[in-house]
Amino acid sequence: MELTITNCNNIDSGRIEIIENKLNIKFGINGTGKSTITRAIKYSIDSPESLKELTPFKHRKAETLIVPEVIMSEELKSVLIFNEEYLNQFLFKEDELISNSYEIFINTLEYKNSTEQIEQLLSEIKKFFSDNEDLNKTISDFENLSKSFTTTQTGLSKSSALYKGLKEGNKIQHVPDSLKGYSKLIKDKSCVKWLDWQHNGEQFLEISDDCPYCTSPTTENKEKIKSVSTFYDKNVIKNFTIIIEALKSLGEYFSESSNSTLQTITEKQTGLEESEMNYIVAVKQQIDDFLSKLKALKSLSSVSFSENEQVEEKLKTLKINIELFDRFKAEKTTSIIESLNGSLDTLLEKVGQLQGEINKQKILVKTLIEKHRKSINSFLTNAGYKYTVEIENDNSNSYKLLLRHIESDGLINGGKQHLSFGEKNAFALVLFMYEALYKKPDLIVLDDPISSFDKSKKYAIMHMLFRGKSGECFLNKRVLMLTHDLDPVIDTIKVLKEFNNLCEANFLTTKKGILTEKRIKKQNILSFAQICKSALDSNLDEIIKLIYLRRHFEIIDDLGNEYQILSNLFHKRKIEECKDQRKEIGNDLMSNSDFSSGLAKIQVLIPTFEYQKNLSKLKDLNTLKNLYKNVENSYTKLNIFRLIYDEKISKIPSVLRKFINETFHIENELICQLDPNQYDLVPDFILDECDKFISE
Repeated sequence: MELTITNCNNIDSGRIEIIENKLNIKFGINGTGKSTITRAIKYSIDSPESLKELTPFKHRKAETLIVPEVIMSEELKSVLIFNEEYLNQFLFKEDELISNSYEIFINTLEYKNSTEQIEQLLSEIKKFFSDNEDLNKTISDFENLSKSFTTTQTGLSKSSALYKGLKEGNKIQHVPDSLKGYSKLIKDKSCVKWLDWQHNGEQFLEISDDCPYCTSPTTENKEKIKSVSTFYDKNVIKNFTIIIEALKSLGEYFSESSNSTLQTITEKQTGLEESEMNYIVAVKQQIDDFLSKLKALKSLSSVSFSENEQVEEKLKTLKINIELFDRFKAEKTTSIIESLNGSLDTLLEKVGQLQGEINKQKILVKTLIEKHRKSINSFLTNAGYKYTVEIENDNSNSYKLLLRHIESDGLINGGKQHLSFGEKNAFALVLFMYEALYKKPDLIVLDDPISSFDKSKKYAIMHMLFRGKSGECFLNKRVLMLTHDLDPVIDTIKVLKEFNNLCEANFLTTKKGILTEKRIKKQNILSFAQICKSALDSNLDEIIKLIYLRRHFEIIDDLGNEYQILSNLFHKRKIEECKDQRKEIGNDLMSNSDFSSGLAKIQVLIPTFEYQKNLSKLKDLNTLKNLYKNVENSYTKLNIFRLIYDEKISKIPSVLRKFINETFHIENELICQLDPNQYDLVPDFILDECDKFISE
């Protein structure tokens, strides 16, 4: 698949290739635009309107609208990206490591098929509830009624709506003599609205003796008007009315005796007696027990059965004995109970099959948990982290990935406050892998995932991500890894045979806004000694060859006569002034024999070498400047720049000077690296600064 990017941040235009079923590593120095590529891919797939956020600053005030654009040769419908945003948004929740552990680790296709088999066996009971919408509403009504019958260890709670409504008798049925004139309003279904209306008008009685609504005199009735609020609290009346209406609407579920008794209690003129409160508590208990049975049957599923539980015994406990619910001995309740019990009897006839399916699922879940737990913990051990993980069921259809330190028996909530930055990144990568396997995106993007780790941890992570069984890691998935770290390139392309044919690596560079990529093959990753040798066999200018030759001697720690000659040459000394660094200062001139010996050895490697000819070139500023301008390779430019400034190098700003000195000497060279004559590893800003100094 080809990806073309235009007008996105620092990338004016560019094209990269992403090969299907492979790890595509794109290696580039900082500033290449790797994060821009990540965002461009994400926006183009998930929210194309957001691409405008990548408009280059140089175009944001342009008269002609410049629009960022991403074109893919193949349509991708989904992408999952690992970056800092993923780390912050989805991981290390308060009570678990990742927010959707159940979906990622348990809810596999095999688990779904198993659940479907169990649901099919439970369909008779499921159908009963789905076909009875009234019953589902009744369950909801009973729940609300139960909440209003709040109880304590000693009986009916005095803070419950029912107790407050009956504390001094049913004032709706029994209006005080002093307020008889308001009877129709109090007994009307709009009583609560009227009480609110009446209460709001009461405040105006202090302003005038006239009614605030009709301006009729109220002097004689003022106290009676105020007493309405004394006898009737609108909130108490509101909640009490709801309870009474609920009892009436649910009356067909209660026995005739219960309806009669409840009506007597709720309509009496005086407050509740202890025996009446006990009766209400008993009704409340039967409501709760009945609800518990109904809800258990309605939610019956594979997770209703704990490990090693006998399904037959569990189903029998769910059967409802009407004799234990004397308050509900009504025709409608009896009919519901008989139907539900009948469904359970039908299910019990298939109990052996159901037991088998549930046992299979429990074994499957146990296997999945153990597999994932073992895999993650193996990685943590290999990477040197002192943590393990557990996947536990929280007694519902939910599983959580939890963290434990090997030096503690307790579990750690979340982990964000305990894990170091590197540990969080490592966990995040592994959890990202499992989430990607679950979601199956068309493209997986790893934005600089492992550069902050040491070599052993880098390998442990790469092995976890790409070297497991197919389907259990990123093996054979289309993965794009963007990085400024050469280690994964060296490991996958050159060193580790286990990555053969699994990886495709390219070097990314952005010059003058143009993004290009260049393939990296095994033969392109060389030791610096190999790079020096290849330079000597090339068509490079002789001055450049001599630089590489001197560095070759430095690498092998050979400071013999040939090295001494090259060192003197680059210090621009005449033959008779050549010094020998191996001798004491003051008596450090090279002898003629040493000079001749060194010269002969250099000419074996570079037959055309003449000291005086090269010294003349090095002393000619115009020659060096022309050489600087004409070479295309950035690395070579820096070496020539170092020769031009020579003794004046100390006048160059320290950051630039450090980069140039380390390019000219060997302090920071890797055992293996890309050949700087083929891969442009020098940042633009370094060359821009060098160009300024040269032009000045």
